[in-house]
Amino acid sequence: MRSDRTWLPPALFVATLASTMYMGAWHHAYFLVGFSDDAARFALLPGAWYSFTILAILGTHELGHYYACRYYRVDASPPYFLPVPIVPTGTFGAFIRIRQRIPTKAMLFDIGAAGPIAGFVVAVPALFAGVALSRVTPLPPADSVELITLGEPLLFRAAAWLVWGALPDGHTINLHPMGFAAWFGLLMTALNLFPIGQLDGGHISYAALGSRSTGVTLGGVAVVVGLTFFSLSWLLWAVLMVTMLVVFGPRHPRTLDDHVPLDSRRRLVALATAAIFVLCFTPAPIRIEGLLTGP
Repeated sequence: MRSDRTWLPPALFVATLASTMYMGAWHHAYFLVGFSDDAARFALLPGAWYSFTILAILGTHELGHYYACRYYRVDASPPYFLPVPIVPTGTFGAFIRIRQRIPTKAMLFDIGAAGPIAGFVVAVPALFAGVALSRVTPLPPADSVELITLGEPLLFRAAAWLVWGALPDGHTINLHPMGFAAWFGLLMTALNLFPIGQLDGGHISYAALGSRSTGVTLGGVAVVVGLTFFSLSWLLWAVLMVTMLVVFGPRHPRTLDDHVPLDSRRRLVALATAAIFVLCFTPAPIRIEGLLTGP
C-alpha cells in the first residue's frame, strides 16, 4: 500500500521557494554592485526575480511530464522540488516518480519529451527578458578579483547579441538574476536531454532507436566523463551518470512494443529535442579564473 505523503511535494516546494529566494536575494545584491568594492546589501524580496523564474522553468518541465502521465493514465507523483540553500542555484532541480511501467514507445516518448519541451518554452522568453534587464560593464583588472564566468550556450549567445549587439573590448554582461535563472534552466534542460539511461534524453533515445540506444547510453556516459577533463564543473554530473550506469545498467527497460518503430511524426519531434539540446549545451558551464578548469 502506498504511504500517504501528500504533504511532501508542497512542503518541498515551499522549502525550495525559500532557498531560491535566499540565493536570489544575494544574486540581486551582487548584480547591483557589479565588480565594484561596494558592499552588497542583502534584501530578501528582490530574490523573487531569480526564485520565481527558476521555479517556473523547473515546475513547467516537471508538469509537462506529469500531465503527459495523466493523459496516458500512468500513475505518477506530483513534482518533488529539491531545495539546496548552500549552492548558488538554491536547488538541484525537481523530479516526478513514475510508479508503473510505461507500456508503449509512443507513450514513453511523449512523457519523456513533454518535460524538456515545456521547460524550454518558458526558459526562452525568460532568457531574453533576463538579458535585457542585465547591464554591460567593464571587466575588472585580471588580478583584482576572483572572476566566475558562466559558459554560454548557443541560445544564450544569440540572445546576448540580439539584445546588446557586439560588446566593446574589455566589457562583459553583468547578468541580472532573471538571466541567471534562465541560464540555469537551459543547463538543466541540456543535462536532462543527455541520451543516457533514465534521463529524459534516454527515454527519447530508446523510443526512437530501440535496442541501439544502449550504445548511445554508453557513448553518452563516455562523453560526460571526457568533459570532466575539459571542465571540472562536470565532475559531479559524471559521477552521477557512472553511478546510474552501474546501478541500472546500460539497457533501457523495454516497452511491450519493443519491436515496433516509432512513427515519423515523433521522430521529427525527437530531432527537435536534439536541436534544443544543442542550443542549451555548453562544454564548460562554470569557470573560475585561477583554478584548473580546462584549456
